[in-house]
Amino acid sequence: MDTVDAAEPLVIFIFGVTGDLTRKKLMPALFSLYLNERLSEFRIVGFARREWSQEHFRDQVREMIANVGGASEEQRNRFVQSVVYLQSTFEDPAGYEKLREHAAGFPNRIYYLSTPPGAYEEVIRSLGEHGLARSDTGYVRIIVEKPFGRDLASAQSLNSLLQSCFDESQIYRIDHYLGKETVQNLMMLRFGNGIFEPVWNNRYVDHVQITVAENAGVGTRGNYYERAGALRDMIQNHTFQLLAITAMEPPNDTSPDSIRDEKVKIIRSLDPVTHREPDRHVVRAQYSAGVVDGSEVAGYLTEDGVDPESQTETYAALRLYLDSWRWAGVPFVLRTGKRLSRKATEISVHFKHPPLHFFGPAGSPLQRNVLSIRIQPQEGITLNVNAKIPGYATAVRPVSMDFAYGSAFGPAVPEAYERLLFDAMKGDNTLYTRNDEIEASWSFINRILDHWSTQDGPLPQYAAGSAGPDEARGLLADGDRRWRRV
Repeated sequence: MDTVDAAEPLVIFIFGVTGDLTRKKLMPALFSLYLNERLSEFRIVGFARREWSQEHFRDQVREMIANVGGASEEQRNRFVQSVVYLQSTFEDPAGYEKLREHAAGFPNRIYYLSTPPGAYEEVIRSLGEHGLARSDTGYVRIIVEKPFGRDLASAQSLNSLLQSCFDESQIYRIDHYLGKETVQNLMMLRFGNGIFEPVWNNRYVDHVQITVAENAGVGTRGNYYERAGALRDMIQNHTFQLLAITAMEPPNDTSPDSIRDEKVKIIRSLDPVTHREPDRHVVRAQYSAGVVDGSEVAGYLTEDGVDPESQTETYAALRLYLDSWRWAGVPFVLRTGKRLSRKATEISVHFKHPPLHFFGPAGSPLQRNVLSIRIQPQEGITLNVNAKIPGYATAVRPVSMDFAYGSAFGPAVPEAYERLLFDAMKGDNTLYTRNDEIEASWSFINRILDHWSTQDGPLPQYAAGSAGPDEARGLLADGDRRWRRV
């Protein structure tokens, strides 16, 4: 265990505590922090409308943490005794008055909005109106889950409401991708090693691919997904975050605002050619019936909660350019989709060919050197290089230099929510998204959404279990560029 101190005494309020996010991510992460002695004096208060008793809530929490290993029964019992349930609607003033009672004895407070996005405004406004956004004894912070708005106007409205109740330093807009160890290690890879940064520019890099692929469909979230789609759900937040960290300039220091300043510069530098000519630079599609992991699955238009004539995209790919000295002329191609052949998130940097080709068949260049950063699954980094095959002939084959987190550091990589929750407790917002970055990304995405709103007719289809629509190949139809296999 490293030498980071435990969090100061605090109470954590989770609004919407009965939802899947708390069950699958938040409560296991908080229990893991407790086991690792990051939490000592604390209380967790669940706030939701279901008429649960304290005993039932604690039984539920026990189930939520059942799969967290390395804990004794005594530790589980102690943690469960530290959680309490507050039954209330998000509109009831009495519920917010009870928050003050539950905070008694704890100097610091964190509010976590794990509610449906439609409830954000009511909760934020109520916290402000009841004087719960400030404390004379310690800090008060609020963590807001994605989606942060569904377009520029709604994001600006939500930012305005938050900033009318809280200072910007109190607001933590969470994107769990930034908590993944490999994403954090990308900055170390670039700025902590002398061999990469000199070639991290348009003189040496041919193009960059960023892939966020899922093999799952929309499942029971058809109603939500109909209002979102792949561009809103994944590109505007997760994928743009990966783009910003990949392309950003070296910050002046490692302070949160220095890093976030450089990230927002990347989003603001996006060349408008993508949204000026969306039909050339943007592809969208829906998954049709197919086979995933050996099982037949339905197409998107027949999923529960989906309009049979829906034009909501389950796949989106963009070809972007940055108006910057470092990256001028280098395409960044981003793609995300549901019901693809496998679940994978990866950044791959494809380098240019050597200026002369001495090896291989005449006129046939060798394979490009590719640096791939695997974010999930099996976090790690691979560099592909060309090597001579042993023997009498000059035959060449690409080989891999591979680094895997599991084998290098052991399997105990902190889960993303665990890291991000602890950062919020420490007051470190480096891995959280700032208001200007949110609005800059929506400003770019809005123009693509506006164009799509004028289009009629069915969307292109791709079979579930495939690599995506054929139309996406056109975004890389230049020389020997190809999408990496999904």
